[in-house]
This record gives sequence, C-alpha cells and structure tokens, in this order.
Amino acid sequence: MVKAKRLLSVVLVGMVAVSTLSACGSTNNSGQKNDSATNSGSAGAGSSDKKVTLSLQTPYADESNVNLKTLRRLIGEYTKAHPNITINVDALTTDQQKLKLKTQAASNEIPDITSLNPGAQMKPFADEGLLAPLDDVLAKDGLKDTFKQGVLSNYTFGGKTYGLPETLDIAYVYYNKDLFKQAGVEIPSTYEELVASAKKFNAKGIIPLTIGEKETWTGSFFLMNIVLREAGVGFLKDVMDKKKKFTDAPYVQSLAKFKDFINAKGFEEGAVSVDYATAQNLFLSGKAAMYFTASWDAGSIENSTIKDSVGVFPFPTVDGKGDVSEFMLSPGNSYVISAASKHMAEAKDFLHFYMTNFPKVMFELKGGVGLAQNVDGDFKAAGYSQTAIDVLNLFKTVKGGDLAFDNTIDPTTTQTHLNGVQNVFVGDESAADTAKQLQNDFEMNNP
Repeated sequence: MVKAKRLLSVVLVGMVAVSTLSACGSTNNSGQKNDSATNSGSAGAGSSDKKVTLSLQTPYADESNVNLKTLRRLIGEYTKAHPNITINVDALTTDQQKLKLKTQAASNEIPDITSLNPGAQMKPFADEGLLAPLDDVLAKDGLKDTFKQGVLSNYTFGGKTYGLPETLDIAYVYYNKDLFKQAGVEIPSTYEELVASAKKFNAKGIIPLTIGEKETWTGSFFLMNIVLREAGVGFLKDVMDKKKKFTDAPYVQSLAKFKDFINAKGFEEGAVSVDYATAQNLFLSGKAAMYFTASWDAGSIENSTIKDSVGVFPFPTVDGKGDVSEFMLSPGNSYVISAASKHMAEAKDFLHFYMTNFPKVMFELKGGVGLAQNVDGDFKAAGYSQTAIDVLNLFKTVKGGDLAFDNTIDPTTTQTHLNGVQNVFVGDESAADTAKQLQNDFEMNNP
C-alpha cells in the first residue's frame, strides 16, 4: 500500500506548483477551435477503417459540470478526427460509479476507460492486474511533464503508473456574502461559531450549509476536517501503522462534534436523500449560505450567476485546536484503462489526446483552478472572478494536511466508515459505539 506519509508529501509538492499557474488556447466566435486550441491526437490509432466502439465511464452525471462538458467536447473533437471510433459515455454520480465499477471488476468487465481515485482505492485494482500501465501514454509527446511535480506518484504502484488525474484539490467552504449579511453572520473562525450560525440562518429561512449526504463520501469529507483539527496531521496514517485507534478520543470527539452541527440543523433537511448535484444547486440558486466542498467545484462556481457574491474560507479550528493552513488534500479522480480492453491502442490514443487538451479546454471553460496539470496563462486577464483568484490564493497558504479517508484506509473499512457517518445523520448510536464498530472492522480487515 502507498503510505499516507508518502502520498501527502508528493501532494504538497504539487500544491506549491499551483501558485505558479498561468492559460492557453481559445475558441473563435463560432465555437470551433483555433488551430492552437487542441492537439487532434495521433493518426495511428484511428486512421484505419476498422470500426471501434470504446466504453467510457465517468463520475460526472450533471451536464452542467465543467469536467463533463470538457469530456463531451473533447470526445466530439476526437471522434470527428477519427470517424471510425465511437465513444459511449456512461455518466454516473460518484457513488453510482464506484458501486458499478466494483460489480464490473468482479466479473472482469471493466469499461475500456473508467475512473478511479488514488491510493487505497486504486491499489486493489492494480494488484489484481485489472488496469493497464499508462507509462507509454505519459512518455508520448512529453505528456508526463505537463503534470505537477510528484502528483503522479499517487497513482503509481510497483513502479508503474495506472491513472492520469484531472485534479489536485483542497477542501474549504464557499459562502454567500449576501446571505451572510442578511442573517447577520460573520465568517466563522471556530467550529463553535459555525454551529452557532445555524440558528441565525434557520431563523431567516436559509439553509446554513449544504452537503448532499446521499453520496456518503460528502459527510466523511466534512467529518475528516474535524478530525484533522482535533487530532492533527497524520491520524489515519497512525491508525494504519497501529499506533492509534478510531476509539481514541480525537475521533470519538470529532463524531460528537459532527453530530452537534446536525442537531443544530446545520445541513439541509433530509440531507441523506439529497445527492451531490442537488446540494450544489441549493447553493448556486441562493438557498444555502454555505457549501462545503473542494477546489474541484471551482469551475461550477465560476460558471454560476452568484459567483460575484461568493467568498471562501478554510475549515475553522475546533475546540481551539488545529491550524487553518492545514487542509484535507485530494489528489483527485483519474482515468484508467482496463487491462482487458479489446481496443487498447485506441483507448490509449484517446486518453493521450484527452489529457493533452484537458487543461486548455478546462481553462477556457473557467474550470482551470485546481488541476493536476500545469496551465499556461493569466487567470485574472482571462476574466476569472475574484472568487477563483481567492481560491488560488488559498492554495498558496497550504502548509500541510491529510488525505481523505477513502484514499488512505482499505476499501472494506472505508465502507464501514461511510455507513457509520451516514448513520450519525439518522441514528441514535453514540459516537463511542460508532467508533468501536469502525475499529473492530479495521482490525478484522487489517490483521
């Protein structure tokens, strides 16, 4: 297993590079690309008359998502240049995609191209030989050099790289300045102030913070920010190394603090029935004062009607503990290729084309914040909002942090954790009992 310490160190190296982001190709008024906008890919894989259909699975189901817009646009451009190739897209939510992929992997029917997160999520697929190494794709035309230093180590096992990532993210809170003013709320500098703000927002009929817990990773991501403040950097690594336990005070206290915000009606009503896209829309439509997320949503904010009313702040201290310059870090979603693909050459050629042009198109569509690849150009001159500039500045403050639970702990224990977090929303089980169940499962899965 790639250890959390190693993962963290390489992510932080990449984070430093974010401060040097700079943009790229453009489109003309007809929406067609200028010659410099995209590289049409090699002729080799698609130059024959052989008809090929590639299956591609993506964790973006919302058509307004800038990543999905970019994917569809680049598929259109590639298949126009390679008319013998058809690419069928299976667009799912994150949780749907993960569940479906598990089923497909069990029968060795993984799509030609699909999505996986790094670390503990990717390792079992690599260990079982289900993924094709992509080092040859990276070597072609200098693609490897477009990625921020160190980021690809998160997707590398046994000296081979299996995933090409889209993003390199930090977690924070977006807030609606107008709704804060309406409710008379200041930016919370402590978790206790965050909990207290819920009462003021609810009194004005405003959702305090939207999360979308139907997709269970969202609650986990919020909780792990509390753990980061209570326990400091490295708690999950210490659990993996058997130096600490989930039954230790910091994790139990964090669960209790999480429940405090739920009891204060801090999240949207019926959060466990609200999916990620709906939760995001509650914020974008001005119904929620805050939106807890990460920089992968910068593009959605940038393309919204409320972007000029939005600010950002880091997750606050908890019980006077924690450093707001330490963030939950997320080397993000990557595309992988099935080792059993019957169209390996075509799949690799498309993925090379996609990753070569991804940063240019994302920048153009105002989704250029928090990418795993370098972006050439000036965000401010390109018309990015102050909110986007604020996020870029937030990156510059990063001096440490931790990886998400599911990037660090084995998948089976992670599922127990996700179930436990969701039960906090709807159940009466004590924090101590929830932690004890998690620790028992961890010990069983990691003897």
